[in-house]
Amino acid sequence: MLRLEGIGKRFGGLTALQGIEFSVTKGSITGIIGPNGAGKTTLFNIATGIYPPSEGKVLLEGTDISQFPPERRARLGLVRTFQNIELFGKMTVLENVMVGLHTQSSSGLFACSFRMPWQMSEERRIREKALEWLEFAGITELADVEAGTLSFGKGRLLEIARAMALEPKLLLMDEPAAGLNSRETAELAELIKRIRDRGVTVALVEHDMDLVMDICDALVVLNLGTMLAEGTPREIQENQAVITAYLGEE
Repeated sequence: MLRLEGIGKRFGGLTALQGIEFSVTKGSITGIIGPNGAGKTTLFNIATGIYPPSEGKVLLEGTDISQFPPERRARLGLVRTFQNIELFGKMTVLENVMVGLHTQSSSGLFACSFRMPWQMSEERRIREKALEWLEFAGITELADVEAGTLSFGKGRLLEIARAMALEPKLLLMDEPAAGLNSRETAELAELIKRIRDRGVTVALVEHDMDLVMDICDALVVLNLGTMLAEGTPREIQENQAVITAYLGEE
């Protein structure tokens, strides 16, 4: 699904990433882990087009998308959520998801301004689809609540529902469990599994080791901007280089 080949990134004289190379298999949940400062979020920024790579290629289903802007990558099915939740606080929960669906709207300014019949029909379809995604995320009862009043955990579920409304092929999630309590993290784990079961490939950057060991099929470990290890959760748990990087053991 996603292939990173020889990815490097430099900011002036600072090398943030060097020689990163791995694949995210279609239909899998892949975790990208590592100590703080390992380069995980920088790697996501390159994969989604926020940063261009200094070297290497980003391939999506075999197509080189290294120079594509973020919106073109999104149209191809590469969608991302962020560590810091970005919602339209003054809009309702339902309207936040509808905004995502409006990117697929075919109605122009004229039809919207004059409430043409076909535009109103499309608006009803968008509303119904948005409600389906709220149900998928388990927050239907919050549809009419102002998004800015949500708890952090519910806000995270809304962000994921909005991302799923774009119907991604690959969903990249940057620290989705950050700020969540144990109950919310358990709910998040089940939601990510449901996303995978719908045929969406998932890759996530995460510090919660219990979460990644529970839901991930494969793990990639970064350290100081380089690849440290790659394998199944069990293989990573038993990898001495990973243990040393996390615990500072000799």
